[in-house]
Amino acid sequence: MKKLLTLAFSFSILLCVNTFAQVSNVGAIAKFSGDTLTSEKTDSLWRTGGFININFSQVSLSSWAPGGESSYSISGGFSGFANYDKGRLRWDNALISSYALQQTSTNGLRKTDDQIDFTSKLGYRFKKKEKWYYSALFNFKSQFANGYDYAKDPNNPISHFLAPAYVTSSFGFTWRPTDYFEVLISPVTSKLTLVMDKAISDAGGFGVTPGKNVRSEFGAYVNARFRKEIMTNVTLASRLELFNNYSDANKPNRKNVDVNWETGLLMKVNKVITASLVFQVVCDDDVLKKTQYRQVLGVGFGYKFANR
Repeated sequence: MKKLLTLAFSFSILLCVNTFAQVSNVGAIAKFSGDTLTSEKTDSLWRTGGFININFSQVSLSSWAPGGESSYSISGGFSGFANYDKGRLRWDNALISSYALQQTSTNGLRKTDDQIDFTSKLGYRFKKKEKWYYSALFNFKSQFANGYDYAKDPNNPISHFLAPAYVTSSFGFTWRPTDYFEVLISPVTSKLTLVMDKAISDAGGFGVTPGKNVRSEFGAYVNARFRKEIMTNVTLASRLELFNNYSDANKPNRKNVDVNWETGLLMKVNKVITASLVFQVVCDDDVLKKTQYRQVLGVGFGYKFANR
């Protein structure tokens, strides 16, 4: 865990260094996952837009000497944002969603990706043109469909919509030195884990007390974001979330820090063809005492829309 946190903070510092080294390139902004592919600034107080993508892959084998099996996969995603900025007030809203299925001749149809992530953040500058804001943030995470442990029991779901769901509410301060980098620091944060399924809650799934539907935590929270077009048609984005439950009844557990670190590259081949690579690391000892990894590579069709 310490090595992972050190790596995460080192990556954040490198992003900060890169940010200040390229301050003159503020106009070349692109956003990823929820803040994806923003429009140019306009006279409107609202900036809205988003990105829709669909990826396909297919492998067909017949009497193939090296072996293997035929497979089909499809994945799709939607990222949208609506941001308001006037005077000292700023309100950012972002939605990330994705879903993917794969079918093979041996295993049938299986889910390979499923994500809902909504964030709304309200900020009020200390002073006009100030880089610091008073901030309030709300975040909701869940999934669309049932999830299964295919290796152990492919028939009984281990997760559903709202089982789990994570609701984070925080109050603190945001430092926003540029349009493409910001850090929220909150010493006052509530984190709720919802498990709205009797079988899963009875088993104590996702860290809830067996038989309970809600696990409540209170602590400190850090949310750092970076998104920038690092070269023509290539956008790098990263989000690091850290949460420490300093009110945990199990005092030795208070030293543990929940980590959610997601980094991605979005590459635009032409007007409709895109490629993306996303890598995510999650650490939460209350859910699973192992580091969780997620990697998604996709090539397919994408459509960007935004106000002008």
